[in-house]
Amino acid sequence: MAAPRYIAVAGNMGSGKSSLVKWLCQQFNLTPFFEPHEENPYLADFYGDMPRWAFNSQLYFLVKRFRIHREIELAGCSVVQDRTLDEDAEVFAAYLHRQGHINERDWATYSELYSSLRAELRPPDLMIYLRCQVKTLRKRIKLRGRAYEQAIPVPYLAALHDLYEQWFERYDRSPTLVLETDRMDYVTGLFHRQQLLETIGEALQR
Repeated sequence: MAAPRYIAVAGNMGSGKSSLVKWLCQQFNLTPFFEPHEENPYLADFYGDMPRWAFNSQLYFLVKRFRIHREIELAGCSVVQDRTLDEDAEVFAAYLHRQGHINERDWATYSELYSSLRAELRPPDLMIYLRCQVKTLRKRIKLRGRAYEQAIPVPYLAALHDLYEQWFERYDRSPTLVLETDRMDYVTGLFHRQQLLETIGEALQR
């Protein structure tokens, strides 16, 4: 890639984002920007009491993600990002609002901030969406063993999956690529790795 490129990887918890980001860095010499989930001081409290901590947690993610986007724009090199600001608002915060965990007043404040921040950011050159069924998501979450994720209910993952599908259907800010990660092993599968290299290379030439 001659000019610096910005690739974003989107997908539900357990869909394989971090693994793909690491693999893309190796194949395309990209600088990674990972999701700041372990830095969020509200996250453990949020999983224990969503109505109390939803707004705080999502506001933290929104501001943190904006700062990461700014770092990406100033990096001066080709980068790949694990989860975007769009997903924070269009999927996770939207779910919490629909469930009544973020009230109307806080949602109006959050939405206004999101719209203002989003308008200031450069869209990615390629948005890769990892589509994965809920059963597989749950299995992977258990295997990776993050303590605060183990009690996440299956209906929550399913609702996020639906919101991801709805968001991606209307997403139009950049070229997109969908990977069905239920059936794709880009970590150890030689055929899948080669196929993915060709697919991403073609997408970046559009």
